[in-house]
Amino acid sequence: MSWYYTPVPTVVPVEDFDASADANALRGAMKGFGTDEQAIIDILCARSNAQRQQIIEQYSSELGRDLIEDLKSELGGKFEDVIVGLMMPPEKYLCKQLHKAMDGMGTDEDTLIEILAPQSNEEVKKIVDCYEEMYSRPLAEHLCSETDGSFRRLLTMIIVGARDPQGTVDADLAVEQAKQLYDAGEGKLGTDEEVFYKILAHASFDQLEIVFEEYKKLSGQTIEQAMKAELSGELYDALSAIVECVQMAPHFFAKRLHKAMDGAGTDDAKLIRIIVSRSEIDLQNVKDEFEQMYNKTLLSAVRNECSGDYKRALCALIGGA
Repeated sequence: MSWYYTPVPTVVPVEDFDASADANALRGAMKGFGTDEQAIIDILCARSNAQRQQIIEQYSSELGRDLIEDLKSELGGKFEDVIVGLMMPPEKYLCKQLHKAMDGMGTDEDTLIEILAPQSNEEVKKIVDCYEEMYSRPLAEHLCSETDGSFRRLLTMIIVGARDPQGTVDADLAVEQAKQLYDAGEGKLGTDEEVFYKILAHASFDQLEIVFEEYKKLSGQTIEQAMKAELSGELYDALSAIVECVQMAPHFFAKRLHKAMDGAGTDDAKLIRIIVSRSEIDLQNVKDEFEQMYNKTLLSAVRNECSGDYKRALCALIGGA
């Protein structure tokens, strides 16, 4: 099944790791006048997150200083965003991004979708627990106060862990679910949105893949084509994100990276978030998909779009062309 692609990261634990040596080298790079940004990139963009956590501890115990505070005081702008993002445990980083998407005026629904749509139940649970710990507020409650309607119900289902565990497959049920989707959309006047978000939020990704195949047999068109005709707004965006993640998560992220750099201006927040959060999961797969889809490498696209230490840090995380 296509969902079983083998995730290949671009950042892996470095061998012969020495947290003490790294901590002292980082202090040296920030001490006195000027900062050796390249040394910071060479160390932090080439260590796994678990190794970076050890460096933070070592920096504190050996030097009596807070590494993240030192980095914040020495770095600035988008370069700082990349490096500080790398220093956070993955679920904390995503929680911070979710909080930012809902904080203040307006809500960034696109970021909520991007973070929550690809997650398994286990990953969602980590995020939910971490969010409450960080912000003393349940994620579900915050989401409910910022969204509404079917979109809110879908996100709530995702974060309460309604999805069946990975590997849960029932071929007969898939035929039935495909028919339910057809009857709720193409097969009637108007659309029963509830059927769409219940099936897409409950069934395992493995099950959904079979449901989508059955749908095509039944309807003659793909689930994407049907949803485009039947749904709109944030609900459509969220459900189509789930469909893409079921069929090929790297495709989903490659498309979003391209969008972040396409046209005038750059969506740096999206660019940083995807590269930082996927670097230890499947950024190599995302790179391969990006090149296939857009006939250029992700590395060359980032080089054209970004500059300075910010560009160098992203390129280090992306790895060779």
